[in-house]
Amino acid sequence: MITLYTFGPYFGLPDGSPFVTKAMVLLKLAGLPYREDRKGYSKAPKGKLPYIDDDGTRIADSTFIRLHIERKYGVDFDGGLSPEQRAIAWAIEKMCEEHLYLALIYGRWFDDRNFEKGPAQFFDAVPAPMRPIIRMMIRRKVRNNLRAHGFGKHSPAEVDELATRDIDALATILYVTHLICGDRPCGADATVFALVAGLLAPTFEMAARQAAQPRPNLVAYRGRMMRTYFPEHASA
Repeated sequence: MITLYTFGPYFGLPDGSPFVTKAMVLLKLAGLPYREDRKGYSKAPKGKLPYIDDDGTRIADSTFIRLHIERKYGVDFDGGLSPEQRAIAWAIEKMCEEHLYLALIYGRWFDDRNFEKGPAQFFDAVPAPMRPIIRMMIRRKVRNNLRAHGFGKHSPAEVDELATRDIDALATILYVTHLICGDRPCGADATVFALVAGLLAPTFEMAARQAAQPRPNLVAYRGRMMRTYFPEHASA
């Protein structure tokens, strides 16, 4: 059985990380049974979660997990889509992962109130004497990485503006169809659902959440996907 290394459920979500949630959805879409292990962060091949262990083969990064599933198990997550739809789905997925996700991280890790309500909890298992130090070190690392990328140098208002444009794009797409492409979830839906669910988590006060909450189709999309794949979290 595949082992998926996760953080665990936080904030009413299947996992505190959208990328872990994405990997969960991909495994469910593929019909592959898996078990979760919440103690693998220190051994993560790329220093991040998620990663999987599949019969001794370790695959890190949610996109490479997808490629592994497709190659080893013959799964086509975009089956039934035209070449144009496949290209659109990939572009939407990467907009979410490489842009909208950065706004989510900014809101969770730069804002003191959101950090205390959210990511700070990831370190509750650390022994109490070391906990404040570890929290500070990891938070500094995340913020420095975002600044090095360039996104972390934006002002909060600029981040909000960029995130709102992404949300507008997703809302427009989902007005045309209830899913990203086609009549069944494709690979991009795993990513989009994970990001939309993360943005709508009521734990955090962010302009991006305020922009997404009034969009009934985004809220309905989150609800449908949650009920289908994570019914235990559907009422959160």
